[in-house]
Formats: sequence, structure tokens, C-alpha cells
Amino acid sequence: MMLVSGVGNRLLSALPTADLDLLTPDLQTVTLDREEVVSRVGDHTEHVLFPHSGAVSVMVDMANGQTVASAAIGREGAVGTLSVLGPSPAAVTTIVRAAGTASRIPAARFHAAFSRSPAIRHVVQLHFKAVLIQFQLGGACNALHPVQARMARWLLQLHDRINQDVLPLTQDALSQMLGVRRTTVTLLMRNLRASGAIRSERRGEIEIDSSRLAAVACECRDTMRLELEKIFSMSTAPSRAFDLPIR
Repeated sequence: MMLVSGVGNRLLSALPTADLDLLTPDLQTVTLDREEVVSRVGDHTEHVLFPHSGAVSVMVDMANGQTVASAAIGREGAVGTLSVLGPSPAAVTTIVRAAGTASRIPAARFHAAFSRSPAIRHVVQLHFKAVLIQFQLGGACNALHPVQARMARWLLQLHDRINQDVLPLTQDALSQMLGVRRTTVTLLMRNLRASGAIRSERRGEIEIDSSRLAAVACECRDTMRLELEKIFSMSTAPSRAFDLPIR
């Protein structure tokens, strides 16, 4: 076993040591593979995931087969925490967009620690607020903003979570996230390449110029970032590095 320092999940890092110790015996390090389906609509939540790297998109599936992304989750959040509200089938699908690693804990064990620890309940509340803001702003954005601005926002949201200019995305994945046809994505990519906001696209990877892309994106990306940092500033627990064990 080796420890990789400098990476970690912000929710786990915000926990006091005694509260983190309630989770540690049951935490298992897992890899998140690109395009892996973490959960599907109707699934029973068996585990709670705390990403340390990579990114997961939360997808809403419509009855006619169309999909649209409603939130992005990276090391600032978790997947499966809604299960603490009670047993119910998953209402959304979650898909890994950028490969990474995560700490995984059985949902039952997380519920037990959640019940015992006010600090764990506090960080879960922070996460709920952060996701709710994404849902609220994302819903308004999908209804009011042009699709090119929305695509630029999603590319930047992924960039914010993996901190890389080369994004592991295909046009098919983008069309699923945006809820538009693949031909629409092709046209938008052509426009963004012409402006220099996208430098290249090859083999399922999109290289962006983040500053030029920010000029195209709607204000929702910056609003979400500011709100996220504001939410985390509410936490009185000191931020700590959480060393991730890699097996």
C-alpha cells in the first residue's frame, strides 16, 4: 500500500479526526473508470462514493430515451448520499466522465456513522446545498441560455474538477449531457474551434483554451463556483489533507 498525498475528497477532509475515524474502517479505495455507470435510475443505493479525483455527471433520463446532465461531482462532493433520507430507488443515473479514484463505503455503514456524528451530517448538508444549487441554476440555464454557452459551461465544469485542459469527452457524451443531437454538437465544436476556445479534438479528447472558453460560457459556471466556495466557507472544521491509500 502506498499513500498519495495532496489528493483527497473535500467533504472527508473537512471532518474532524474523531468523526473521520467513524468512517475509516469501512472506507475502501476504488478506481473510477471512464464511462463507468455508477448507478442507474431505479437502482438501490448500496455504496456512497467520495471521489478524490476524476468527475461524475448526474444524468436525468426521460421516457423517450433523451438524457440531460443536471450536475457534475468531483472531489468536492459525493455520490449516493441521498440514501441517508431513507431507502428509495435512485431517481438519476450517474456516469464517470473522467477517470479517477474514490473512497467507497457501504451505504448501511455510512448511515450508521451519519446518525452518530453531527459533523458528518454537517458535511452532507454542505453537499446537498452544493448539488441543489447546480440543479437550480442548471434548470434555469437549460431553459434560458443558448446551447453553445451551455456546452462551454459544461466543458469548464469538467475542467474545474480535473484541473486539466485536455478533457476526456466524446461528442456522443456531450450530446447526452446537453440533451441535443450529435449533429448539433459537431456544429458547436466547429464554431468553438474557429474561435480558438477549443484547440483540438481527437480520439475522444477535447483540448480547450479555458480563458477563451470562459468568454463563451454563460455566467452560470462562475456563479456555481462562487456558491460552492461560499458553502464550503460555512464549514468551521479546518481543512485537512486526506491521504488516499492506493492498493
